[in-house]
Order: sequence, then structure tokens, then C-alpha cells
Amino acid sequence: MRIGIAGLSHLGIVSSVATAAKGFGVIAYDPDPARAEALRAGRLPIVEPGLPELLAAHGARIRFTADPAALADCPLIICAADVPTDRDNRSDLSVIRMLLDTVAAHGAPGTTLVVLSQVPPGFTREVAETRRRVQPQRHLDVCYQVETLIVGRAADRALTPERFIVGCRNPRAPLPAAYAEWLARFACPVFTMRYESAELAKIAVNLFLVSSVSTANTLAELCEALGADWAEMIPALQADRRIGPHAYLQPGLGLGGGNLERDLATVRELASRHGTEAGIVDAWLANSAHRREWVLTALHDTVLWAGRDPLIAVWGLAYKPQTHSTKNSPTLHLLDALRPCAVTAYDPQARLPENGFAHVRQAAGALEACQGADALAILTAWPAFASIDPAAIRARLRGRLVLDPLGILDGRRCAEAGLSYRRLGAPAERLETVPC
Repeated sequence: MRIGIAGLSHLGIVSSVATAAKGFGVIAYDPDPARAEALRAGRLPIVEPGLPELLAAHGARIRFTADPAALADCPLIICAADVPTDRDNRSDLSVIRMLLDTVAAHGAPGTTLVVLSQVPPGFTREVAETRRRVQPQRHLDVCYQVETLIVGRAADRALTPERFIVGCRNPRAPLPAAYAEWLARFACPVFTMRYESAELAKIAVNLFLVSSVSTANTLAELCEALGADWAEMIPALQADRRIGPHAYLQPGLGLGGGNLERDLATVRELASRHGTEAGIVDAWLANSAHRREWVLTALHDTVLWAGRDPLIAVWGLAYKPQTHSTKNSPTLHLLDALRPCAVTAYDPQARLPENGFAHVRQAAGALEACQGADALAILTAWPAFASIDPAAIRARLRGRLVLDPLGILDGRRCAEAGLSYRRLGAPAERLETVPC
């Protein structure tokens, strides 16, 4: 059986490769001929650990194409277009609508269409009802599936998902045969529910994550003031069954990427429309904005107030490791706030937008970025940063300050090298070299 994947976004590419790895033939369609051609040549436009190897091993089962007519051979077509957001984090649904129209026009009668893109509650039912009204003779079955993409871990998550959440018109009826066969190949639980429940479940997953991050940030800031250490507390909290060993309790510099704030904006808009209470969303957004200032505040307190023209070194531009995306990255916020101070930045994958940061020079390596700098700020948790010798950092810095909010470096070794080391959730005056 051939599975159609329409929309070769980050999600669509990963879904295509994972489907091929499960033994299916794949028709991977995108309206952009250049993107389809690049993928045919084995050139991936995204960065994901393990994905190049998976494509090399299973790419023979994938036909990348810009011809939608090729989808006619597929009893199941999964639509995975990227849904962009505007400056207010509102979704632009025009791209996924156009893609669904194209797929519906070229899919064979009886085809199952699965919306894998992130959409607001009510979207999939509208699409299904439109298809039944406009093309009743084609008998297209429309479902919604919650995507499980985590940038930086996408390949592993796509191959071994924890569960599938599926929205359909009648949750009590069996799923279409082709769709059920595809789902079964991944050997995980499948939760079927009405369209709106599945669409809201995706938002709920992200809001619980936001809740954990906001709680961690709030208490980590108290730790800094009280002399406690949040890192010491995390294992004890995760041992509590009401919290759990997999709870995300790491403090951070606000909400990065695009999906979390998109979902917060969606909930706030839905609550306003339907008259429900969602004040907690505003609190989460305020917490994110407040914690995003942690590095800038620390620089003002220690370096920027001195009056001379400081040079700041920055490691990490991407909003998280294992990606080149800088969407909603705390680093870009910091770079904006540091104008006109000189900055030297380094990231293993990400590049700054052209003509946007004239005061920033991108270095070829992490230690090169430190040369002559008054302070180093580490904003992306790239694993390679952890292996850099603090003594080598100290030898290149003009100053001594290292701001490591995510705790990438060993604080004890930094202090032994003569660096003034700070991280989120630990008091600034604490000396990492003090024995227990």
C-alpha cells in the first residue's frame, strides 16, 4: 500500500521518512517543485538527528513529487503543511486549506484524508462538512490526528510514538481500513474521539507543558533569591507520583518556538468568544516575558553598567538544540535588547537573519566567539558546548562572567577556572567550589 504525505514541511518530511521506515511506499507531495527536487536528490532542508540516516536507508520507498496527480494511487493521504503564525501568534490557515483542496481534487474516491497540521478546534469538522457538501460523490473520509513532532527529537518520536490521538466524525465506528493499517504499524495505543476533542487535546498537551515550565521558572527565581537550588529539588519532585519522572521541570528563558504561544493565543481567543475564563493564560505569558529578561538583567547588573563599550559573547542562536530554527528564540530577543553593544555569536547550525543584526558578528567557533569578550551568555543547550574546557573560555575572555541559564557547563569547573558563573535557579553568590 502507498501512503500519500502532502506538504513537505518539517512535519511532512519526518512523517514521510518514518512511514517508509515502517515498510510502506510513500508518495511525498509538495507544491514547490524545488523542494521536491532537493529531497529527491537527498538534500534535507531541515536538521534532525538520525533523519539523514533514515532517509538513506528507506528513501527508495519514497517518491518525492510536485505533481498532485500522483496522490491518486493512495487510499490514505496525510496532510502535513506548516501552519504559519502572524506577529500575534494567530494561525494562518490558508496554506492548509489550499493543500486540502488540491488533495481532495486529486485523491481517488473513497480516499481517507488525515489533517496532521496543527489547527484550531472546529477546523476539521468544517473541512469534512465542506467535502461532503461540495464533493458528495467522492465519499472522502476526513480525520484529524494530533502530531507528536518535537524538533530535535522528531525522527525518534515519529518512529516510536507514545500514542496516537485521532479525531473523527463518529468515534464509535471503525477507522477506515487503510488508516487503521497505517496506525497499527506503529504499535502504540490509539485514542479515537470527536474532531473537537482531538484538536483541543493537542492544545492541552502544550498547555500542560507551559504550566510545568512556568511553575519551574517561578520557583527557580525564588531559589535565586532564597539561596535554594532548583536543580537539587528536581529529582525529589519527579519522585512524587502526582508529578512523575518524565515531568518537564527545567527552568528556561521563556517560551521558545512557535507552537506554545500559538496555542495560548488560541485558548485566549476561544475563551473570549465563548465566555469562559482563561486568566491563567495571561499569567503564563507574563511569566515567559519576565524570565526572558534574565540574561539581560544579569548583564546590566554586572557588565553593562560600567560605562565602557563592552563586547558580549553569545553561544546559541536556535530556540532549542538540534534545530536551525530561530523562531521566537530568546537569543534574538537578547540581541535586539543589546543594541548597540558589540556581540560575537556562535551557533553550530543557526544563522542570523540577513541585515537584521548589524552589531553582531557570527564566529566560526565557540571559543572564537569568546575572544576579548567581557561576558559569555550560553542560550542554547547544544551538547557540544558541555565539552568545552572552562579554562579555555577563561583564557579568551577579557572579563570573567559566564551566564549559563540552562546549566550546560559544570559550574564547579567554571569557578575553579576563575570564572564568575551563574545559572537559572541558583543564587548568584553561591560558590560552586564549596564542598558538600
